[in-house]
Amino acid sequence: MNGEIIADCMKASFSGTPFPVVVQRLAGAGVRSYRADLINLRNTYYDGAAQAIDETMPLSDAPDIAAAFNADAVAATVKAIQRKEIDYAEFLRRIMQNGCASYDVFFGGRKAVYVGRDGDVYIEPFPQAA
Repeated sequence: MNGEIIADCMKASFSGTPFPVVVQRLAGAGVRSYRADLINLRNTYYDGAAQAIDETMPLSDAPDIAAAFNADAVAATVKAIQRKEIDYAEFLRRIMQNGCASYDVFFGGRKAVYVGRDGDVYIEPFPQAA
């Protein structure tokens, strides 16, 4: 995996680069999946073997993660960022306020899995290409 591209992709996510563009760049850098740990504000990127690279999320004003997971509110937040109504930082704040403690993005499976503290989940398939 290319750690420099991964670091650039983290910065790009927080500067408005759309998710599909970031995913494409990460895949080109050898990433197969990643986990966003919202408790520790870290992303861990994985290749198809045994390599992992950690990056700190530069999220200011991170809220406490709600105890209860609200899958409907998380789904609505995913739709809001897909419609470009909110930026990535606001997306993270909202899903945290709705109980999301982590999420995993699987490039090959074309989905993101949002997880609450008690194992509740919401699964979002990648949007179809336009």
